Amino acid sequence: MRAETAKNGAKTAKRARILRVCSVAGMCALLATAASAHPVPFSYLDLRIGPDAIDGVLVVHMFDLAHDLNVAQAEQLLDPATAARESARIAQLLGPRFEVTADGTVLTPRWSEAQVVADRQSLRMALRLPVASRPGRLSVTARMFPYDPQHQTFLNIYEGEALTQAILDGGRTTFEYFSGSRQGALAVIRKFLPAGIHHILIGPDHLLFLVGLLLLGGSLRQLATIVTSFTVAHSVTLSLAALNIVSPPARLIEPAIALSIIYVGADNLLIKGGRDVRAWIAFAFGFIHGFGFASVLREMDLPSRALGWSLFSFNVGVEIGQLLVVSVVATAFAALRSRSESAGRQLAFAGSVVVMAAGAFWFIQRVFFPGGIS
Repeated sequence: MRAETAKNGAKTAKRARILRVCSVAGMCALLATAASAHPVPFSYLDLRIGPDAIDGVLVVHMFDLAHDLNVAQAEQLLDPATAARESARIAQLLGPRFEVTADGTVLTPRWSEAQVVADRQSLRMALRLPVASRPGRLSVTARMFPYDPQHQTFLNIYEGEALTQAILDGGRTTFEYFSGSRQGALAVIRKFLPAGIHHILIGPDHLLFLVGLLLLGGSLRQLATIVTSFTVAHSVTLSLAALNIVSPPARLIEPAIALSIIYVGADNLLIKGGRDVRAWIAFAFGFIHGFGFASVLREMDLPSRALGWSLFSFNVGVEIGQLLVVSVVATAFAALRSRSESAGRQLAFAGSVVVMAAGAFWFIQRVFFPGGIS
């Protein structure tokens, strides 16, 4: 009886092993079928910048082309004669799906005949984008095969010996490139200097911090020293954060910025003559505000080839914006004080209370309601 039981157990174990082997083989077959259906959901776009043209090469997989061209058998596209015959249709299909602009001008590609890349199961098409002169700024937009949400386009931009790479997909369809030439530096300045001015003018917390420092008035030299101290400090932390050397979380920085505003208002109310330390206050809290600027700058996708110029231009823009605000606010405050010293003191008191109230509101909001108060 025991021998028969052992024999039956051995048979059962053997059947289980056979089932496992069959299951694994079936899974491998399914994976192989899926892989053969679309093994490489990628396209490759190479662009080489020249003095009078941008030469490019676009490589796309036969399965993607077959799907969008309604070709029943994708392998037919690997026949050189078929590829040559379909070249016009391929160019007509892919042309509207990517766009290259040079210094704001949309370039029109000139396509060559499609060539078969058999070992990659792909087709290769060369293209030429004529330009009037070597561009300083390129913008490449690509969404090659929208039917496949996983599809990615690997972008390589060559300029001399330098190579810049990016990946474009459904989440990121555009990439900006700034050349290493003088035109590229000017293009960086034209983009990031206005961005710095715009950011300081639309940043109410940064502006209120500055206004709070101006409420007590002072000479033009004193006010300029305050603004410059703030700029020097925030430029340091802005650069550190933008370069990912130091990146404190926003959940700490944003409440700290609000506390700096409260401190400025309170200092205005508590000061009783003595030495003017507003420049030191601006310098100390400028480090914190710099991290706040950096969060915006990172969203602008800093050009890797022009980090120095982009940081410098953004900082200069912020400084220009600050000086604009200071010139307007300080002039208005000075005009009021010249008419009535009492009105000037009342302005400083009421303004400081408002500054503290706004800072307290932002602190509570950013600590307890980070998603916003509804």
